Amino acid sequence: MGRGRHRWLRRAVLAAALVLVAFVPGQAPSTPASSCPPARCGGDGGVVRWSRPLPGSWVAATSVLGTVPAGQAGSGQAYAAAGKSVAAVGFGMTVYAYRARNGQALWTARLSGFPAGSQIVAVRVWPGVVTVGVTRAPRAARARRRHATGAGSARVTWAAQSAVVLSAGDGRQLRSLPAAPFGGAITANSEDTVVIGPASVTSYDNATGRVNWTRGTGGATQAWQRAGDYLYLTQSAGGPLGSQPVTALRRINLRTGSEQDIRAHGSAFAGRLSAVLDGVLLFSGGQGVTAYSASTGMLLWRRAGAVPESVDMVSGLFYLTVGSTLTGVQPWTGQVEARVTGANSSGSGGIYGVRNGVALGLDQGPAGQAWGYDVAGQRVIWSTRVLPWPHYFVDLSGIGGSADPGSDTVILTACAQRIQSGSQQICQRPQLVVIDR
Repeated sequence: MGRGRHRWLRRAVLAAALVLVAFVPGQAPSTPASSCPPARCGGDGGVVRWSRPLPGSWVAATSVLGTVPAGQAGSGQAYAAAGKSVAAVGFGMTVYAYRARNGQALWTARLSGFPAGSQIVAVRVWPGVVTVGVTRAPRAARARRRHATGAGSARVTWAAQSAVVLSAGDGRQLRSLPAAPFGGAITANSEDTVVIGPASVTSYDNATGRVNWTRGTGGATQAWQRAGDYLYLTQSAGGPLGSQPVTALRRINLRTGSEQDIRAHGSAFAGRLSAVLDGVLLFSGGQGVTAYSASTGMLLWRRAGAVPESVDMVSGLFYLTVGSTLTGVQPWTGQVEARVTGANSSGSGGIYGVRNGVALGLDQGPAGQAWGYDVAGQRVIWSTRVLPWPHYFVDLSGIGGSADPGSDTVILTACAQRIQSGSQQICQRPQLVVIDR
């Protein structure tokens, strides 16, 4: 039962350029999908809602990485997300939108105003808008910094990343807003977008670009988690990648900008902020996980040797890997409420989060399936038809993406036909696949 570290090493550098790798929904313990036949069985999930051809050049990179845009294998990928009305996928500098219900093509948006070599590194779908994270080409980013700072000045006014706001109805590019290396758009609707920028958290009016409210974040980019209408922002001298402890948090209301300080009882919180659920802060480190009250900062419980995996927002449980077991615990007490057992050691599949008591699994390899594992019943209750060379769109930030914890929609790519060309397998029929889990 592995956490798929080889998979994350290939993606860590690019992913860290935009989103906070604070609560990685990485590959959790493997569980056999063979207990459910290839066709959908039992349960209410596993329905392939629709699949549509993808434009551009794609390759079937490996049995682990899956179907990815050509030229990006090992260094980048496509990004996808779905809302109630729109599903969107972005790669390179182009975003393609489809009707979420039936896959009808809606619009294509080529992002403008960026130097050559820039690329999409995140896609989010919100009510009325789609936000896209863009990282600028490294040389262009350095040139902008030199131009903005001037001689003898340490002030940086140009960010290497941007959050682009598109209209969900027609793909019009409404705004391009400065984003922090570990930030970007964290919530949005048809009127406003809230962005973690280089030195502040700011709410912008989508129509005019006017600032509704802003809160400074200091010189070092901080770790953060969103929970409902609130943003929890750490206060640490070194930021999320530094070695300095988190001494306090700021709780910012995303609607009004009002804030509250949460102080650690003692010298500091233990580890880094990994998740927030039901008024509980979960911190993780080399010694395990520690839970604190999100209102007072009071220590609630500890679990030695545990690693955070995901959050079941419907059932209200933190899921932790403890040894070789995926365990669901109650946020306020740490009491074990669920365990994923019946795992195998073949490494043929992995769990990518739990929602409403059912773990989402995905097989690796050319005959892969997506499947649902009922935690209470300890069995696979549904699986999709075979999806050759599937690829799971990993969302490292926990705020949306292809397997949003708050949604029953999952987005994959699949390669229906491929040919060998030198050392690569060229995908002749790449597809975007939407599954109801």
